[in-house]
Amino acid sequence: MSYEADPRVDSYIDALPAWQQAICREVRELVHAADPEVVETIKRTVRPYFVLDGNICALLAAKTHVNVFLYDGAIVPDPDGIITAGHDNKTARTVAVREGEKVPAAPLLAMFEQIIANNRAGGWRKLKRDG
Repeated sequence: MSYEADPRVDSYIDALPAWQQAICREVRELVHAADPEVVETIKRTVRPYFVLDGNICALLAAKTHVNVFLYDGAIVPDPDGIITAGHDNKTARTVAVREGEKVPAAPLLAMFEQIIANNRAGGWRKLKRDG
């Protein structure tokens, strides 16, 4: 996959333990695979964000896992039950991936695609209000 990598995101990922690097790189590839126009950046000083007409997701490496924050206003379906936290959060839900676990690639890609479609339709706040 070809995309413009933000060197600050590279720096964030490169500083992590190898198992977290692998998770972050796989999620990075998935979000770019969801739409070639996705842009990566750094927000909140050091956190990698992936955006297209609004936030799609962010990465945060914790001691025992990597959190993938999904900016969907809890309106994107989760038929595979991959959401691990934030079920009632009004802005973002979380998929946590621990060392030794596989990234739930297919369901995560589907969620990224839906979040991007929602962003292009005016964002989840508008969709929630109109829906």
